[in-house]
Amino acid sequence: MDRLQGMRVFVRVAESGGFAGAARALSMSPAAVTRAVAALEAVIGARLFIRTTRSVKLTEAGGRYLEDCRRILAEIAEAEATAAGSTATPTGVLTLTAPVQFGRLYVLPVVTDYLARHPAVAVRALFLDRIVNLIEEGIDVGVRIGHLADSGLTATRVGSVRRVVCAAPGYLERHGVPETPRDLRDHAVIGASIPGALPEWRFGPEGRTTVGVHARLVCNTVDASLAAAVDGWGIARLLSYQVAPAVAEGRLRILLSEDEEAPVPIHVVSPEGRRAPAKTRAFVDLAAARLRADPRVNPAA
Repeated sequence: MDRLQGMRVFVRVAESGGFAGAARALSMSPAAVTRAVAALEAVIGARLFIRTTRSVKLTEAGGRYLEDCRRILAEIAEAEATAAGSTATPTGVLTLTAPVQFGRLYVLPVVTDYLARHPAVAVRALFLDRIVNLIEEGIDVGVRIGHLADSGLTATRVGSVRRVVCAAPGYLERHGVPETPRDLRDHAVIGASIPGALPEWRFGPEGRTTVGVHARLVCNTVDASLAAAVDGWGIARLLSYQVAPAVAEGRLRILLSEDEEAPVPIHVVSPEGRRAPAKTRAFVDLAAARLRADPRVNPAA
């Protein structure tokens, strides 16, 4: 502990540009600050400062040591914050975001379970079909479907979903079943003007096969596209979790499954990582466990 205190004093002297300023910042006497730095120099066997009557400057060794001390002290602070966060009782308001339908079907049950486990926490759930900037909008946790950009967020992968082509049995009886992706050009297609939707549909593990689709019906919500497909108007392309209930009930059939793209990952993301407060860490841990155990979003479960 004496060595750590010596490091803290040394860093403060370097940042303050003098012993007197460091003494005031640390509520220590100038003599105590001088003794702490001298003791540190004696332990490491090198001078850290060049002292004159007018200034205190770092030596070359002192400059290198300063960076190491800052790193070590930061790691200690992070470790302490992690330990405190893992044992503290979750409290406060947790704000989270997820895509609308995924949030309703899969995240909301996690939220209600979380609230039952942690009575000192309230949750504000924002279900939005857009990418939310967690830091700018003050959000603690987000659920992201898709490949992540390099954003600096801490991400926990919890599963994956597929982009699937589907249609109602009645539509297929009237118009036939497409055998290849290019057959879609001869079918009624339901398009989407939602985030991530493309004017062409990609197929194959690496998405190298593209089919330009001309949709006579374009919907701006998943629910509307799904409803039109179930009603037999045409063929839609949606995520597997979005169509799972209708497929299970026989109201939709999945088509061209052998030509699908690689699955799309699902992550739980947060901006604070290991320094996150207890309320955030508890939710991330619970959401990861619940979603990983759900075969609808994690086929390996």
